[in-house]
Amino acid sequence: MNKRIRRALTPGSQLFFIVMILFALVTVYFVPLLAAAEGAVIMIIYGVYLHMTVVRRKEVVRYIEQITMNVDTATKDSVVNFPLPTVIIRMDTGEILWCNTKFYEITGDREHLFEISIKDVVPDFDLHWLLEGKTEYPSEIALKGRIFTVFGNVVRSGAKDAGGYLGSVYWLDTTELSYLRSEALLSRTAVAIITMDNYDEVLKNSTDTARSGILAALDEKVSAWAEHTQGILRKYDRDKYLFLFQERFLQGLADGRFSVLEAARGLQGSAGIPVTLSIGIGRDGLTLRERLASAHLATEMALSRGGDQAVIKNNSTFDFYGGVSKEVEKRTKVKSRIMASALQTLIGDSSLVLIMGHRGSDIDCVGSAAGVVCAARKAGVPARIVIDEVTAAARGIVAQLRQTPEYAHVFTDTQGALLEADSASLLVVVDCTRPEIVESKELLQSINRVAVIDHHRRAATYIDKAALNFHEPYASSASELICELLQYICEPGDLTRSEANALLAGIVLDTKNFTLHTGVRTFEAAAFLRGAGADTVQVKKLFQTDLPTSIARYSIIRNARMVGKDIAVSVTEEPVDRTVAAQAADELLAISGILASFVLFSDGDEAVVSARSMGEVNVQIICERLGGGGHQAMAGAQMPHTDLREATTRLIRAIEIYQEESR
Repeated sequence: MNKRIRRALTPGSQLFFIVMILFALVTVYFVPLLAAAEGAVIMIIYGVYLHMTVVRRKEVVRYIEQITMNVDTATKDSVVNFPLPTVIIRMDTGEILWCNTKFYEITGDREHLFEISIKDVVPDFDLHWLLEGKTEYPSEIALKGRIFTVFGNVVRSGAKDAGGYLGSVYWLDTTELSYLRSEALLSRTAVAIITMDNYDEVLKNSTDTARSGILAALDEKVSAWAEHTQGILRKYDRDKYLFLFQERFLQGLADGRFSVLEAARGLQGSAGIPVTLSIGIGRDGLTLRERLASAHLATEMALSRGGDQAVIKNNSTFDFYGGVSKEVEKRTKVKSRIMASALQTLIGDSSLVLIMGHRGSDIDCVGSAAGVVCAARKAGVPARIVIDEVTAAARGIVAQLRQTPEYAHVFTDTQGALLEADSASLLVVVDCTRPEIVESKELLQSINRVAVIDHHRRAATYIDKAALNFHEPYASSASELICELLQYICEPGDLTRSEANALLAGIVLDTKNFTLHTGVRTFEAAAFLRGAGADTVQVKKLFQTDLPTSIARYSIIRNARMVGKDIAVSVTEEPVDRTVAAQAADELLAISGILASFVLFSDGDEAVVSARSMGEVNVQIICERLGGGGHQAMAGAQMPHTDLREATTRLIRAIEIYQEESR
């Protein structure tokens, strides 16, 4: 007997019998014999119906006896009057078989609830948790303005019409508890550290009166911004504030995009440099000390990304707000000298130096790696550059380095590096801080001693267990940072001409021929390389392309379309080299009215974005929404297992969000 017939024979089918009887009465008028047969059938079905009704009632009674430990009838009455709302449910259909008066009260329904689905009463309720053997509903349930925690269990039923299993569900009203828990979380103290991250640059050459005026105006703006939270704001250093406030106000501050950042930029020093702030907020941790440590970590993250932004440190992630100002060069040679000494010591204590960068190594990546090879050679320690030459974008410069005797056995792959490595090996990661995009994750996880040298703005994920971390987002390139270190480790004559060319090419690549993201230190590094024998003509040749490549590049430019007034996006379905895509993104910036460009293409099963900017649009923030990162003027992203259509939608949406937030 199928489910429809069983459903028709279940209690509550009186309408079904009334219709059948009326039909039989009408048939008497036309075919009396047929009407008699129909009457007999109706009697048989009604007999079965009565039998099944008795069986169902016995089943419910037996189940109640089971959950009340088979005690007497008086105890059964206590189940009916159980203080918790209770429902007995048929597990295969979700049908309510029985409920007590308390359940009527919480649903606000005094009518018959039997033989209807539990979803008709509580639309979001499901029974999977009971079938999985759990005794508590995975989340709280809102019903009629109250909050409930639901418990339950399943027993096997002997009645065939009950589907084999019955479930009993108990509803515990936790509205007050939920409110108190929410209130406790909202009243927790969040710790924020507010730093004027360009104090020296803004107040340089200012008179005492002007200096006092700027600092007083900044104090006023920060105090006005924090006033509505009724928190505690104290200035504990010349350029630092400690801000304690309840977490209930954090979402409002975030929704306002931390407006104090923009307010501070309205103040300028004597040289016209706007004041910028970095805000680090710690909200995870059981104690104030732990949240203060999180705030310090968030502040370091903000400063490592160029400042002028707020960073919230959650349990295991970071949230970023702001970051629209251009970086101002402010690192000192003192730090470079200290880092050079530390790197020299690490190399000297190593049996082997392994160098790797990010996947698809570009010229800056290979050039900076070559600089580390020179430092290792100076210390008499063997060095290997770990690279996948099939996917590398800098195959030309790799080929030139291979032609020199010093690089006969320097380049290797991941397997070769793992075979050579031992407990005394040193891994130097250049031009990259994100563990998920390094050339070899296996190598990073296998080597205990790691040094990181990078110039990209730090992302939410980064290599945090490094013996040496030389991370300067104000530098033009990793090659520039390596040049600064080499000036304290080597003499210009220790560099081979090929190494000098590779390092200079890395600087030229990331500065777009010294037009973007350059500072005094950039030209000092270039002068050092020129003195070491770098040939600008040879460097220029490294960027030459053949005719098919040029045609492919201009085809990408031709397919570009505008998103908004000043952002160009080009999507190409033809397979292109990453270098070609980057070059096309660069050339799009030469078109009047374009402030930022994005080239989207497919590489195997992933979509790749190459982004460039004149500096006014922060392409790093846009690429971070796609899982990438980089610099304010140059960034990229890789979206695994994503086709071009989906990737285009995500890219356009990320640009639109950035434009909305910028406005």
